Amino acid sequence: METSKKRSECPLSCSLDVFGDKWSLLIIRDLMFYDKGTYNDFLKSDEGIATNILASRLKALEENGIIEKSAHPDSKAKNLYKLTEKGIDLLPIIVEIYVWSDKYFTMPANIKALIAEGKKDKDSFVKQITDRLKLK
Repeated sequence: METSKKRSECPLSCSLDVFGDKWSLLIIRDLMFYDKGTYNDFLKSDEGIATNILASRLKALEENGIIEKSAHPDSKAKNLYKLTEKGIDLLPIIVEIYVWSDKYFTMPANIKALIAEGKKDKDSFVKQITDRLKLK
């Protein structure tokens, strides 16, 4: 499903139209690495996303097939978000961004440990996380 209006036929431009704002990648990160899945979970992230921006990004990610929304099993008032296969396929890209960031920025110990694990054997690391995400 492609709902974003394309600026050009460039693959990078098309991809950025789907997840190129700063908030969408953080939502994807939270789903991949921090087991967040509800609206309130995302609001509690360190970056402090505004409610209107969060609602807009969740909707856009859902419309573009990166995430899917379902009813929360414990509360009718909540929705549960998870990555689709298309969203999970972004994992190797996110891992590479983490590795690049580690080279140029100071990282907290827990993130450095995650990156070190990913650097040891990227294929195995990506497979392990992919398998976990597919079980959700």
